[in-house]
Amino acid sequence: MDWVLVAVAGGLGAASRFLVDTLVARHNRLSTPLGTIVVNVSACLLLGLVTGWGSSHPGGDGLAAVLGTGFLGGYSTFSTASVEAARLLLAGRGLAAVLHPAGMLVAGLLAALAGIALAS
Repeated sequence: MDWVLVAVAGGLGAASRFLVDTLVARHNRLSTPLGTIVVNVSACLLLGLVTGWGSSHPGGDGLAAVLGTGFLGGYSTFSTASVEAARLLLAGRGLAAVLHPAGMLVAGLLAALAGIALAS
């Protein structure tokens, strides 16, 4: 039965990603794919919180799986970030193509650390 909850949560996460990315894109004045950065960094923070909470609450594994694997798995998007970096490279924006994924990796790592620290 857990797989059904993970699947439903994944669908809700994907819909949330679409909504957040669309909202950010409407207000983005930069020439970078800011929506994906916001989605992925917030997913890292939230997954850090879920992981920290799950490790300190016995029996929280099921909820952590539904939220982490399901919702946040559907919400975050490594593949979109990779395609955006490739598009930047193809557009002749080599520096942006490198800084986009590198910056997202560093920001995501810091967000995950912050989430774990806050929840532990």
